Amino acid sequence: MKSLWFFEDTNLFKILCPHKFKTYKSQHNFDAYKKQDYIYFEDDSANKVYLIEKGKVKLGYYNEDGEGVVKAILTRGELFGETAIFGESKRDEFAMSIDNTTSICPIGVETMHKLMRDNQTFSFKVYKFIGFKLKKLERRLQLLLFKDTKTRLMEFLHELCTDYGYDCEKTGDKIIHHPYTQKDIASLIGTSRPTLNILLNELKEDNIIEFTRKEIRIYRKSA
Repeated sequence: MKSLWFFEDTNLFKILCPHKFKTYKSQHNFDAYKKQDYIYFEDDSANKVYLIEKGKVKLGYYNEDGEGVVKAILTRGELFGETAIFGESKRDEFAMSIDNTTSICPIGVETMHKLMRDNQTFSFKVYKFIGFKLKKLERRLQLLLFKDTKTRLMEFLHELCTDYGYDCEKTGDKIIHHPYTQKDIASLIGTSRPTLNILLNELKEDNIIEFTRKEIRIYRKSA
């Protein structure tokens, strides 16, 4: 199954960054962000598209209680803020760096439009990305509507294996080093943090997983 949470296996930065085009190279800069720095806020003017050169970025929104709800966590090579290409005037989400060495390639909407007009490969990759993102959204909605919470959690853990996991040479277990908090995971699978904690502990008691704050081990017999 393609990743529900990430646009994986494609480093858009290598293809889309204006720094790769001679016409724009001299006038193009990268922006550096520290952990918890905002790249943009909800309701900010949507006049740029962003590519991640390095680091991690969290996308989310604030609910009626003022609590932040995470929509996705993106890494190197991924694109965000792309709805500005289609005329979005204001942001409906926030974007925040969650890494102390995040480097972002900002692309003005007019520059993006010109690059898409002048370069067929560039344009195709942008549309492919947006189409894939819509499919992810549809898949995520299906999971939230038709799958129970435990199933959603198990599918998410297997997605983490794809994005962050590696095999332990000694045991064959899957080791996952990930950037999520339990609150983030709960938001992404549509449940509460207490419910998530109960499910994780049940999986632990059943010898399916072992977990700490930033690491999950899926035992070989369950992977």
